[in-house]
Amino acid sequence: MIDSFGRSDGTGGAFGEAFARATEPHAAWGLEQLEAFNAFVPPGPWTADLSRRVYRQGGLELTVGLLGTFDESAGTWMWGWANPGFAGAPVTALAEGLRRFGTEHGVAEFTRDLVDLSGFPDPATAVERLAFGAMGVLGASGYMGVEAGPGTRAYLLADDPQVPRSAPQPVTLPRVLLGAVQLVPEAAPRAVVTGYFTRHGLPWRSTDQGVAAELPDGSSAAVSFDAAGRIASVDIGVPGRS
Repeated sequence: MIDSFGRSDGTGGAFGEAFARATEPHAAWGLEQLEAFNAFVPPGPWTADLSRRVYRQGGLELTVGLLGTFDESAGTWMWGWANPGFAGAPVTALAEGLRRFGTEHGVAEFTRDLVDLSGFPDPATAVERLAFGAMGVLGASGYMGVEAGPGTRAYLLADDPQVPRSAPQPVTLPRVLLGAVQLVPEAAPRAVVTGYFTRHGLPWRSTDQGVAAELPDGSSAAVSFDAAGRIASVDIGVPGRS
């Protein structure tokens, strides 16, 4: 996984406002879940049989879906449902669901057959941002990018119940929230925070300083924002401690 997806400097490409708003609520959950996924999948050589939706790596077999492919030389992304070799096949069902979401919510990046990323300062990081956003919107348990041929990378979504699902952890929560905002700099920090709590089914409330929520273990989380809307602090309250 790339450490930062970057932001367009205004002279190259940029994701649309609808894409940012649709994906930002899932950024912190996605970061947390992707860490769980990467820890679960063992290292080793891989093989894939997309006609059977099977991916194997390090002795592990996963059910996957084809999200899309990236042409490194052209800087273009093709969604799985637009690939002539897989259009209409079961392996593209998740990508088809994303296209329906894009149509309903006006997210052009999810509805175009080809997405031109060549204008971004770094197309390779832009494609990771696209795949990461798709994973979050779909609630997939992970994604991976693999070499599919000379100059071509295929991106696969994990669609398998054996992959562990992340859970809120008081110790890691500050790092997850701050890391998600840094990872996806076009996201609104408040939307990232409230989206995280919502994705985990945790009731949250607005406070004078920001947002507060109760975590599953009984501890509390209080997130404050500065005047510019940035996360200023993430404080964890432990039960029984004043």
